[in-house]
Amino acid sequence: MNDVSTKSGLISRLTGWIKRQWAYCSEGVWSDTRRSWRINVIKTVNLSVRSFLDRDMQSQAAALTFKTILAIVPALALMFAIGKGFGMQTGIQSQLYSYFPAQTQALDKAFTFVDSYIASSNEGMFVGIGIVFLLYTLISLLGSVEDSFNLIWGIKQGRTIGRKITDYTAILLILPVLLICSSGITVFMSSMLQSALPYKIMTPVIKYAVDFVGVVLGWLFFAGAYMLVPNTHVKFRNAFIAGMLAGTAYVVLQWLFVSGQIYVTRYNAIYGSFAFLPLLLLWLQLVWLITLAGGVLCYASQSIFEFSFSNEIAKISPDYRTKILVGVMLVTIKRREEGRRPIDERLIAVRYGLPISLVTKAVNDLVEMNLLNRVVINEGNGRPVSGVTPALDTDRITLGLVLRRMRRTGTHDFIPDFDNRFSSVVETVDGCEHTAIAEADKILLRDFRFTLPAE
Repeated sequence: MNDVSTKSGLISRLTGWIKRQWAYCSEGVWSDTRRSWRINVIKTVNLSVRSFLDRDMQSQAAALTFKTILAIVPALALMFAIGKGFGMQTGIQSQLYSYFPAQTQALDKAFTFVDSYIASSNEGMFVGIGIVFLLYTLISLLGSVEDSFNLIWGIKQGRTIGRKITDYTAILLILPVLLICSSGITVFMSSMLQSALPYKIMTPVIKYAVDFVGVVLGWLFFAGAYMLVPNTHVKFRNAFIAGMLAGTAYVVLQWLFVSGQIYVTRYNAIYGSFAFLPLLLLWLQLVWLITLAGGVLCYASQSIFEFSFSNEIAKISPDYRTKILVGVMLVTIKRREEGRRPIDERLIAVRYGLPISLVTKAVNDLVEMNLLNRVVINEGNGRPVSGVTPALDTDRITLGLVLRRMRRTGTHDFIPDFDNRFSSVVETVDGCEHTAIAEADKILLRDFRFTLPAE
């Protein structure tokens, strides 16, 4: 009997502990202001899962898979057309086989189409409509990739058409050259290591070393994509960590597909010569899922502090939001009073322990009220940064001015006859607020007792 009760108590305590841990990891962690790598990892995983599901990355991956199928032949045709100029068409083919060992059948089919595509250029068909279709499919694919990454980062404004044409054209011309160079570097490293280490016993070591270089290049490729594709500033550290994980997942996916080739015979019995097609679609879908998941992870690791107190912020009272807005305004006024340079939202949030989302909202509201101006400042690394500074002289900014402009900012008086139907409500509310604001007009924000931290 005692053993049964002991086991029951142990199970009950274990269940309670699991529930507490789940509650903390799913919700409570966002109210934890401590900064340690364990808490940051929990926040990153939490935000990554939420962002992946909220932004429906499965549908994004499916759309990119479809556009990739359309762009495969034009992309390879452009790559081979440039490779012919270097005399490296065969080298590019072998390099593609090594990069995508799980898709040899799909590449064979694609190379057949590419040969016909390029051969038609001798008859003049490559000019005009052919070039337009080639560029459209490739630029459309790159534009869709940028849109997916901007969706992850919550960026509403993408690149302009002019920047898309210049940036995407540069990518389409540079990538084949990089592929050719990477092939030459791989061959050079292999031959150099074999000559430096002539012992046959070192041959496996050389092979693994060259393979590891390929993995590192994959990490850098994903990291570069996470940094350069979104139309926003992405830190290299976050992009590289996400690139390492995505690149490693891609290598594992390649290994799984290559190891699973023995099961392809089952598909051959059903699809015949088209057996490679469902496998190619599945592989592309998984590759894009890995790529987008890495982008979500990069976004989450860089943005976790923007979601601190997210549960409380969702239910914040107007009174508390007003106090935070006035506090942000006070920081900018005191900095001008002491002759310090303008400050950006991120530094305000970090130095004063405020959630970045609330600071950003307060700054945007104050700019809309014409109480703050955005100016360009430079940090130590010379990167241009947008900071904020008071738009008026500090001896004119009273608490009443801030409250009055905050009260009148936004749409109002748009309901017909509301003031007539509820005249008593309007007069009473306006009267009470007028009295309070009149008293607040006597208080200059610069007279508040507030000490700026040392920089």
